[in-house]
Amino acid sequence: MTIPLSPALLTRAPQRDRPALMLGDDIRLVLARLHECCGPARRSFALWLAGMVQRKHPGPVIWITPRHLPDRPNPDGVAGLARPEGFLHLAPQRPEDLLWCMEEALRSGAVPLVVADLPGPPGLTPVRRLHLAAETGAAEGAFAPLGLILTPETGGAQGVETRWHMAPAHRPGEQGWTLRRLRARQDPPRDWHLRGPAHAATGPIRAEGAG
Repeated sequence: MTIPLSPALLTRAPQRDRPALMLGDDIRLVLARLHECCGPARRSFALWLAGMVQRKHPGPVIWITPRHLPDRPNPDGVAGLARPEGFLHLAPQRPEDLLWCMEEALRSGAVPLVVADLPGPPGLTPVRRLHLAAETGAAEGAFAPLGLILTPETGGAQGVETRWHMAPAHRPGEQGWTLRRLRARQDPPRDWHLRGPAHAATGPIRAEGAG
């Protein structure tokens, strides 16, 4: 999908009417906004998202990781989900530089996806700044960028557009994951089972009511 520079990105139009990246049945991430994924398989979610974006756009994916964090994407493991050569890795030394790098990357609108692997959920003010940066990038840059923060345990960043939780659910001879939508502005909580190297959504396990 070509991401258009549409005035609708900066209006009060209903979220359902705003451009979004569809990952599967009702799995949607509104463009030019900040999203969150937590859980033990959160990096697999980010790689799945990156692979979907790479199939649509030539631009690189920016992946921001603290310099001291030992967990980095392994190119051999990434290859089944996304193109390892299509990533630009940043490793700031100071914790405050993580969100600064993400904000500047989103504001530029130069890349379609910016991922930040964080040690904990950011506060409401930084989240609002990241939303504004993504909207500025959509209006002035080449892309309406998606921002994704990865947070440990159950996450909990205030003000994000959506919050997802992903955990492994492997079976003998088959890779699998459980994806749960914990929070969304317009959509109720819901679960999916994902299977296979491409994380193909096989339909909901359970669709809970909005809460």
